[in-house]
Amino acid sequence: MPDAPAFCKWLEQSWVGGAVRESLWLFPAVETVHLIGMAVLLATIATMDLRLLGWILGRTSVSQIFRRLLPWSWTAFAMQVVTGMVLFSSEAVKVYDNPAFRLKMLLIVLAGFQVLIFERTVYRNVAQWDDGPPPARAKIAGGISLLLWIGIVAAGRFIGFV
Repeated sequence: MPDAPAFCKWLEQSWVGGAVRESLWLFPAVETVHLIGMAVLLATIATMDLRLLGWILGRTSVSQIFRRLLPWSWTAFAMQVVTGMVLFSSEAVKVYDNPAFRLKMLLIVLAGFQVLIFERTVYRNVAQWDDGPPPARAKIAGGISLLLWIGIVAAGRFIGFV
């Protein structure tokens, strides 16, 4: 992306970037909301993935779990995007070149593709296996998702240390 460094510089110099960077309390407050969103997102995704793996909640249908948890997941993901952009704006130039940040963004994109593929293939036939043990393809999708989100969290933690 040829204009990414210029965009990062502009974002960092914006009033949002400056406010977050210069405020004593704003960065920690936004980061706290980011962490709360992360906890909710990971709890809901892990629950869905562990059910797909057949390790928990075997007496509850997959579709019922997904119906209950997806609104929470999407809300938490939206919180992550908004608070992540605010945090990024405070030091966008530095973070953009950070290998851990780039890995985190790559893993998020891969997780998005994984969800899309799962929804268009395996989950499309959920009525056939909803109340029983998930098929191998559902288990594989749950395992991949779980590994991707563990990687996203780990890469996110490493941003400040790389």
